[in-house]
Amino acid sequence: MEWRALSDLPATVSPRRLHVITWGCQMNVYDSARMADVLAPLGYAPTAEPGDADMVILNTCHIRDRASEKVFSALGRLRLLKLAREEAGGRMILAVAGCVAQAEGEQIIARAPYVDIVLGPQTYHRLPEMVARASRAAGAVIDTEFPAEDKFDHLPESVAPQGLTAFLTIQEGCDKFCAYCVVPYTRGKERSRSSESVLDEARRMAGDGFTEIQLLGQNVNSYRDPAGNKTFAELLASVGELAGIRRVRFTTSHPRDFTRDIVQAIDAVPALCDHVHLPVQAGSTHVLKEMNREYTREEYLERIDWLKSAGRDISLSTDIIVGFPGETEAEYEETLTLLEAVGYDSLFSFKYSARPNTPAGERGDSLDDEEKGRRLTRLQALQRGISIRRNSRHLGQTVEAMVEGFNPARRQWIGRTSQNKVLNFTVPESATQPVPAVGSYVMVRVTATHPNSLVGELTV
Repeated sequence: MEWRALSDLPATVSPRRLHVITWGCQMNVYDSARMADVLAPLGYAPTAEPGDADMVILNTCHIRDRASEKVFSALGRLRLLKLAREEAGGRMILAVAGCVAQAEGEQIIARAPYVDIVLGPQTYHRLPEMVARASRAAGAVIDTEFPAEDKFDHLPESVAPQGLTAFLTIQEGCDKFCAYCVVPYTRGKERSRSSESVLDEARRMAGDGFTEIQLLGQNVNSYRDPAGNKTFAELLASVGELAGIRRVRFTTSHPRDFTRDIVQAIDAVPALCDHVHLPVQAGSTHVLKEMNREYTREEYLERIDWLKSAGRDISLSTDIIVGFPGETEAEYEETLTLLEAVGYDSLFSFKYSARPNTPAGERGDSLDDEEKGRRLTRLQALQRGISIRRNSRHLGQTVEAMVEGFNPARRQWIGRTSQNKVLNFTVPESATQPVPAVGSYVMVRVTATHPNSLVGELTV
């Protein structure tokens, strides 16, 4: 199939409205913004209401249980808006993008024939041509290929900055094939952008006024510069040294590819945040092997030791799955002892749910939902106590917070620390400086701590 470059497509001056609904990870947030960028030359501008849109895109995620059914439920509601628009003499192009689109493909059209476009995560740079085809021909346009070309080489410069943090995808896809995960099948093999293109985009983000950048990847630290110019740690440092950038975050790391030079970069470059998210998934080496995680408990703890020996106080977070097929009570207990050994600041925890077409999904559940729920509840209670203990070390400290908003009900400003902790704070009546601006950085003295947040007062 031949696709024309974006510059070859005729731009339109007639205003069109675009509504994008995003589910899932921060990479999907980035992809949604880039789809808006791609469509902007065709006259599409964002609208907050799907009923007002000339085009609606569902950017989907396939990680959670029943992901496909949630998409079809949303499509059913959008169908009514599409019909109402047609009855009024207009038209709504309805597109399904992302990982569910990649996994389901033609089945989406079979179940929802009113969908106009189905596209995978690697093809959204082709959206202008898809829109043109959908507009001039009957039938749906489906593109779920894994193209040879790199989509990032065909994207325009970002024209739709949103939020306070600029998300920047540097790596996509996965070659790890964890037994429970659909990502290798929906995002394809691992691909990395050139360090030059990453730095160019980061400079544009800084020029747009962003002071915080988050580097994204399915396995972000598995980054391999195609030109061979920079390692992941060197790229991290280079982004952190750009003019105007105050904070750099990265997610999600894979323990197998987590190297000591990453910790050394965090120590050396002040803009690199004091937080690392390092998903472990289970505390038992046997379960990790069954999951095909490619590291042992001991190898994971070695990486934790690197982080704890850093010159900076680095907060740690992780992901854990309980109830993986075959997980015994003793192996589950190993996960609990890992929490105590590491001392995570926070974690994301889930009951195992089978995903279609994955090796683990073919084994069937060995535990009922009630038992998985018991294990999850106990795990979360243990982590709550650890989080309370970890957060208490900040009591009395004065820390920097990026201002994210204001809660009028509590009359508190909402900030976030370099350690990725929410810090709700007040401004003393004696303060003479202006009211904190959203996006600014302020110094706050921590006066109280909770399991999931800190409380403080602006220093004057």
